[in-house]
Amino acid sequence: MKTVTLLSSALIVLYACTGATGNNAEKGMNSGIAGASPDSINIRNSELKRYAPAIKIFADSVFKNGSLNGALLVAKDGQILYEQYGGFADYKARRDSINANSAFHLASVSKTITAMAILKLWQDGKLDIEDTITRFLPQFPRKDVTIKTLLNHRSGLPNYVHYMDRLGWDKRKRVSNQDVLDFIVSRHKEIDIGPADRRFSYSNTNYALLALIIEKASGVSYADYLKQAFFSPLGMSHSYVFQPSDSARAMPSFFHNGRQYAFDFLDIVYGDKNIYSTAQDLLKFDVALSSGLLIHPRFLEAAFTPYSFEKPGTHNYGLGWRMLLLKNGKKLIYHNGWWHGNRTAFYHLADEKVTIVALCNNDSKRVYSVRKLADLFGDYLQTGDKDEDGESVVESATRSPKKHKSNLTRRRANSDQSIAAKK
Repeated sequence: MKTVTLLSSALIVLYACTGATGNNAEKGMNSGIAGASPDSINIRNSELKRYAPAIKIFADSVFKNGSLNGALLVAKDGQILYEQYGGFADYKARRDSINANSAFHLASVSKTITAMAILKLWQDGKLDIEDTITRFLPQFPRKDVTIKTLLNHRSGLPNYVHYMDRLGWDKRKRVSNQDVLDFIVSRHKEIDIGPADRRFSYSNTNYALLALIIEKASGVSYADYLKQAFFSPLGMSHSYVFQPSDSARAMPSFFHNGRQYAFDFLDIVYGDKNIYSTAQDLLKFDVALSSGLLIHPRFLEAAFTPYSFEKPGTHNYGLGWRMLLLKNGKKLIYHNGWWHGNRTAFYHLADEKVTIVALCNNDSKRVYSVRKLADLFGDYLQTGDKDEDGESVVESATRSPKKHKSNLTRRRANSDQSIAAKK
């Protein structure tokens, strides 16, 4: 109820306020308009004056008393309306202030970039999403799994985190993407693999395999392909795929109590996670998507199409993107993430060309509340909706089975997203 009230207050300000205030507003006003015509600048400054105060009211209410240990950015048409950075990269020691160049582990938001890499390879004729994955991974034991069913989580493959642990993986050895594949090949009869395209079942295994397919189709490593296809040409200068050599520069993450998450045996698998990026770099990526210059609209439309209707409901999944299919015909496209203490939210409002990004490294679920900001720009029917904590069952896989089970029971009672997301 509190979030509804805060959003209502922000909406009132949005339609009543005539002037922008604060350093963040000024920063947004001066960002991204070099070389624009005077009329264009006036339009953008007018939008800034309209939206920035409302966003600030909402942000200040959600992240009270400087509680944001991370980044928040809201933009429209590529123009930053509001951005805020707070806290420290070293959350416990309160060292290394977070700023616009601080790169966060994107957790499952990485899937949006992995999916777009697959679509670019499809666009470039290097693969077809209807290909069975045996075209690129010939040792894979199933002939019914396609690239598309990996993308939309309809492959029938369970989460590697669970079955590799359950079937005796030595946790002293770090799991690689190739290990994920080899384990399926050698132990598939012991893994509960369901039939492909029967139902939606969110699984990190899908995106670990997609990263291998990217490498096979492109002829370069996953990290190099993302750098060549996206990071370098789009000027995403602070984005990278984590590798062990990046341990010194990678921002650590923390429990709420300040205890740092330890590096564990799952931490080098990529594709499902392990992209580090900034709020501004994600804005560049989103603007490129909206422009149609990076991915042709025909391919992007395939990504933003829902594929799972075996259970009625608002929540659905496209190719690398979650979505809310609303009663008024609107579609809210997004992805949340959780990995260790990293929580992330990335919203793409296609109709309004709005980008909303929230990132943190201190395990704060408050970042998921930024979804409510969508209603400042369009009728996304959220004023009476409860906040999702953003951590569906699929993003709590590394917890103990007993705790995981209790979390599952609680979340099934509180969030209809959990119904469609099992990890």
